[in-house]
Amino acid sequence: MLTFQDFEKTTDKAQFVSTAIAEHLRSEEYRIAKSADEYAHQKNETVYNYVRIVFSLLGTPIEDFTASNNKIASNFFYRLNTQRCTYLLGNGVSFSDNTEEVLDKNGGKTFIDKTKEFFGSHFDKDLKSLAYYGLIHGVSYGYWTEDTKKGNRLHVFKLTEFKGLFDEETGALRAGIRFWQIDSTKPMFAVLYEKDGYTKFKSESGYASFEEVQPKKAYKTIVQTSDFDGEVIIGEENYTEIPIVPFYGSELKQSTLVGMQPGIDSFDLIRSGFANDLSDCAQVYWLLENCGGMSDAEVERFRDRLKFNHIAVADTDNSKVTPYTQEIPYQARKEYLDHIRAGIYEDFGGLDVHTIAAGATNDHIDAAYQPMDEQADDLEFQVIEFMDTLLELVGIEDTPIFKRNRISNQKEQTDMVLSAADYLDDETILSKLPFITVDEIYKILANKDAEDRDTFNQGENEPSTEEQVEEEIIEE
Repeated sequence: MLTFQDFEKTTDKAQFVSTAIAEHLRSEEYRIAKSADEYAHQKNETVYNYVRIVFSLLGTPIEDFTASNNKIASNFFYRLNTQRCTYLLGNGVSFSDNTEEVLDKNGGKTFIDKTKEFFGSHFDKDLKSLAYYGLIHGVSYGYWTEDTKKGNRLHVFKLTEFKGLFDEETGALRAGIRFWQIDSTKPMFAVLYEKDGYTKFKSESGYASFEEVQPKKAYKTIVQTSDFDGEVIIGEENYTEIPIVPFYGSELKQSTLVGMQPGIDSFDLIRSGFANDLSDCAQVYWLLENCGGMSDAEVERFRDRLKFNHIAVADTDNSKVTPYTQEIPYQARKEYLDHIRAGIYEDFGGLDVHTIAAGATNDHIDAAYQPMDEQADDLEFQVIEFMDTLLELVGIEDTPIFKRNRISNQKEQTDMVLSAADYLDDETILSKLPFITVDEIYKILANKDAEDRDTFNQGENEPSTEEQVEEEIIEE
């Protein structure tokens, strides 16, 4: 395993990039990540590579080309990882300590999450993608960039395209290499990220021989704008640390495919085998007795007449035709498939919606969600740890908050919140309602404030009761 200390010792960075990428492509974590991508795309390797084997009289294994070979791949891996990820991050992330109250164009008050505004409009989507690949690959990397024109952005680096160089003493990420190649016949590109900038490389023959194509450049460009010169670059600067933060999908720091793959493979093989048996096993077959004098052609013609005409002439005095049917062991396989399916959901901590009956109370729903909540708690800790590092990198002090995306008996939950409304403030009430997201709370509060202000202004302009009486007397 090449580390940051190994990188510090090198004198030829281009050669080190080649060596590091080659080592990364041979690593076990890279192999697992590539397999996870296949399973996520419903290309389960085991069922797709499975072939039926028969043995010759000499005991030699050979592929049975006559057997049916249906390949039915399940979608457990993508569905369950997406479920866990969107359960926590489906409503995005908000921040609680950097909210600013401003006036809109009509003079009304509104609230702006300044931290969320700083991270940009793509942040929720990028964070969800980062968490997803952190789950299926074990680790992913968030690269933070600031651009006055394009806007600030969190870029997601997958394990399959990024080699991290960690410190041997602290385990912190000190440098890294991102690499990509759109086709094996095309050049490969690589970017070496260090604390004081990044350097670009290119190779015409895979990762064998890289050459530097852009010298080291700082992460941030300082631009000065004036009416006379327009935008002028006056300098460059870097962050206090490398602007790439690793994100781990769990405390285990390993792909969710580990441990989950055998269950998926068993389910797919049994389901595919059931389909193959339906194809291979004839619905009806016949045994002919005392028909040894018939040639193969005559036997075949006799079978065809039975199969297509449902009638054939036989010498019943000296021969016998007995029909048989072969039943597929359906019930046993169905129960075993149901058992495996339930085991996959249980081990992963996923929510099987079929276990929640229609009209279930919130107590039943909460019980069904308990395993998923436990796994989401682990993922939330990883998100918070990532966000703390990112916030420290950009120099912001704030606290991320989440609202989990779950089904519920909304009427029951709403009634419970409204029954306690006399003891709660408006913001707390809105945050507890199941159908309102965190980002909608401040907008609703601002709209209510505007409505109250309009109502108050209208009340001031209307004449009082005494004034109305005086006007009536004067008119009389």
